[in-house]
Amino acid sequence: MTDFLKEIIRKNIGKIEENVSLKKYTTYKVGGICRAIVYPKDVDRLVDLLKILKKYNIKYKILGNGSNLLFSDKEYNGVLIKLTELNKVEIIDNKIMVGAGFSLMRLSMIATRNSLTGLEFAAGIPGTVGGAVFMNAGAYKSDMGYIVSSAKVITPDMKIITLTNRELNFHYRTSFLKENPEYICIEATIKLNRGKKSEIENIIRDRRERRKISQPIEYPSAGSVFRNPSDIPAGKLIEDLGLKGLTKGGAEVSKKHANFIINYKNATAEDIRNLIIYVHDTVLKEYNIDLKIEQEFVNWE
Repeated sequence: MTDFLKEIIRKNIGKIEENVSLKKYTTYKVGGICRAIVYPKDVDRLVDLLKILKKYNIKYKILGNGSNLLFSDKEYNGVLIKLTELNKVEIIDNKIMVGAGFSLMRLSMIATRNSLTGLEFAAGIPGTVGGAVFMNAGAYKSDMGYIVSSAKVITPDMKIITLTNRELNFHYRTSFLKENPEYICIEATIKLNRGKKSEIENIIRDRRERRKISQPIEYPSAGSVFRNPSDIPAGKLIEDLGLKGLTKGGAEVSKKHANFIINYKNATAEDIRNLIIYVHDTVLKEYNIDLKIEQEFVNWE
């Protein structure tokens, strides 16, 4: 790793943070120490970084805002890549070209200011554009698949290509990129519709108030833990089993919304994972429903 870091510095790839706690980089506020986080200055340097990682056979992962990840408490002996510097935004008529590292919530506000409708669902999703495309983030019966017309990606052989909406193969909380994580999203083109700014603002304001009432936004969490089955919300299944308020260590099934697990008292990553698995297994045992876990478990090998 030392030689790798020296080469990163020599080639001016971008900012490097060493031996950092992942508690600062995940919305659960848990996780072990990461050996290094690198912030490439641009796409060319990102490609260079990927080549260097391959040269030294170092594992890596793209890290957005950590809003859908559960890292273990162990050291992550690899490199996390943050695309924060890929943050350019260009608006032409009703299309937005935006870098993968840009905040999805900020983008929703920019769309609102420009009287563009279609991104209202994203106003409360604390992820990056790249992460949202990767997992087809959504809410309120809409998702990225409805609005992303294309995305630029880096292929496994380091080429930059454009994938169309159809090629991105969006489905409920998944996409071609999630099924093929060796492809890296670097930019998305989002197609919206013209709307009335006041109406868009009202929708966002109303949903913000509803979130305050119905979701435990005052605690660290990663949003909904389980995908909703087609016929009944996961939260209702969990609540009907009397699991609201159940704790393991510092993790709790939220009393406000049963499909949220919160870090309410200095939880460890293991506390959260154990509680997720317990809830999953209980629902499977009692209802014979295999709930799909939304969060990705990282570094639990």
